[in-house]
Amino acid sequence: MTIKDIQTLAEAHGLLLTEKMNFNEMGIDFKVGFATDHKGQQWLLRIPRRGDMGEQIEKEKRILELAKKNLSVEVPDWRICSPELVAYPLLKNKPVLTFDAQTYEVSWNMDKDNPRYIKSLAKALVEIHGICKTKAEKNKLKIMQPESLRPELAGRLRLVKSEIGISDKLETRYRKWLDNDTLWPDFTQFIHGDLYAGHVLTSEDGIVSGIIDWSTAHVGDPAIDFSGHATVFGEESLQILIMEYEKYGGKVWDKLYDQSLERAAAAPLAYGFFALETQDEGHIAGAKAQLGVR
Repeated sequence: MTIKDIQTLAEAHGLLLTEKMNFNEMGIDFKVGFATDHKGQQWLLRIPRRGDMGEQIEKEKRILELAKKNLSVEVPDWRICSPELVAYPLLKNKPVLTFDAQTYEVSWNMDKDNPRYIKSLAKALVEIHGICKTKAEKNKLKIMQPESLRPELAGRLRLVKSEIGISDKLETRYRKWLDNDTLWPDFTQFIHGDLYAGHVLTSEDGIVSGIIDWSTAHVGDPAIDFSGHATVFGEESLQILIMEYEKYGGKVWDKLYDQSLERAAAAPLAYGFFALETQDEGHIAGAKAQLGVR
């Protein structure tokens, strides 16, 4: 799709764009573009790569409406939402970190050790997890009960092992985790589902100002929303985040820290399941590498 094609598509939805555009091709589901309209407003464009994305787009729109009503930080405001194009005004700040699409080199957009970041992230997490399950259910989102968490993970482990493979070391760890009754929560909450530093926007002084990419939000294991932080910032920082989260009124259990680390360690399994869903050869190859498959 050329720039002219995108201008024509946007104009059909009432958005007049200049030729000033650049793109991020990393997404498997969407081509992501950054564009400027004739008034100087910057926009983020998401152009579906397949024709069957309508249901997923509608689901994320409902998630965003729910998040917008309950969070004190920004979320994308989809001004255009169609099976051909999603567009919203670019949020005012940058993600904590970004990846170069060609080299995958990481760039930090704030001081990694800024204590304001953890405090403001904890506050945002409490707001996310406080979204009412009933509202999630009314919006036709996925609702996991505590007793469903382990069976779902066990099923994904069987599928990934069968279709992609998994190293003995990882499989042993995952099965030990599944069998450990003490780690698993006896409650579920509304979660973002893919909360890591690349999806969190901050001001220059490190305070969380926005959260993006809500497509996997559902009611599930709250430890999932802590696992991405552990991967990027480490175990000590995770401990601090949990303490701050509890101070803001977040609901915890005595094994939240351990469960968050196990969720982080299960990232290769989650990636393997995602790769099978997309049937993308590049992702399947990447999953094999992460899962220790030769």
